Amino acid sequence: MTIPDMPKWFDADGKPVSCTEKIKVMQQNMEELHEMAQEAFEDAILMGCTEAQLKDYLRELIDSLDNPYAS
Repeated sequence: MTIPDMPKWFDADGKPVSCTEKIKVMQQNMEELHEMAQEAFEDAILMGCTEAQLKDYLRELIDSLDNPYAS
């Protein structure tokens, strides 16, 4: 299982996030998310769901995320 390369993270003003600890937390979170999504994907395939349907649903799931800090 290979996780895509981490992007360079930017703040709302377009400035790169430079705090090493913040970047480390983001990387850990993305790795955990990838692992969990991969496991759910494999389970769905084993249960007979189609790859396309699950990928479509995962995209919908991501699109449904809300920013609780939006002003």
